[in-house]
Amino acid sequence: MWKADQWQDYEVLDTSDGEKLERWGRYFLVRPDPQVIWRTPKLDPRWRSFDARYSRSETGGGHWSKNRLPERWQVRYRELTFNVKPMNFKHTGVFPEQAANWDFIGEKIRSAGRPISVLNLFAYTGAATLAAASAGASVCHVDAARGMVAWARENAASSGLSDAPIRWIVDDCAKFVEREIKRGRRYDAVIMDPPSYGRGPSGEIWKLEKDLFPFLQLVSGVLSDEPLFFLINSYTTGLAPSVLTCLLDSLITPRFGGHSEADELGLPVTDSGLVLPCGASGRWTK
Repeated sequence: MWKADQWQDYEVLDTSDGEKLERWGRYFLVRPDPQVIWRTPKLDPRWRSFDARYSRSETGGGHWSKNRLPERWQVRYRELTFNVKPMNFKHTGVFPEQAANWDFIGEKIRSAGRPISVLNLFAYTGAATLAAASAGASVCHVDAARGMVAWARENAASSGLSDAPIRWIVDDCAKFVEREIKRGRRYDAVIMDPPSYGRGPSGEIWKLEKDLFPFLQLVSGVLSDEPLFFLINSYTTGLAPSVLTCLLDSLITPRFGGHSEADELGLPVTDSGLVLPCGASGRWTK
């Protein structure tokens, strides 16, 4: 398991009965987590003195209760600063377990010994974009949600990367990649964090298990002649990490050599000493 165990401003304090107790800077949140199927005593007093709790509704969706949070605040990871904003669907704009991938991205780019261009697809609020830019890469950041791209630009400003070589693109990822192929533009590294399920701009349905392979085929068309890495994230619980290895070794390794590996991402839990599983990633490297 790849553990995100270098945080100072974030911590999973405890997990029990479908929920996790977290520290985000100086604020304490309780949020649901479908992986937490165990039930252990909630001995940490912050289970009862939290600043906000997100509860699921039986009819779908959910809501924050006892919300004593500001509209936004900041947390840092190494040299990066993120603006945290609790949203109506439990998220905060940061997925802390991805820090394990931010470290991987930064290490690969810094040790490449040459200029690196990165394409980040489904790029959300830009943490991976900033990790790549901070390491010295030029980055193309693509997300279909204008609000998420604006948030990513805020994070770049907070991290002192406003002037970094980042292209901010609001577009459907597949359509953008198709145009990049026609334009002959190539990238040395690709990061993608596709949703498990979603709808396209024309109402078409995206389902990861069905659509990831053809999408990966498409995206492989923008790789340079000497690519550095290819990173895929997956939050689909029924998809084994080894499936990501098979995808990469079917499409990328035969063309460029190198090797693939995949594993779960995890966050250490302070009170129990356990590690909370948080999805999976596949990494191809030259």
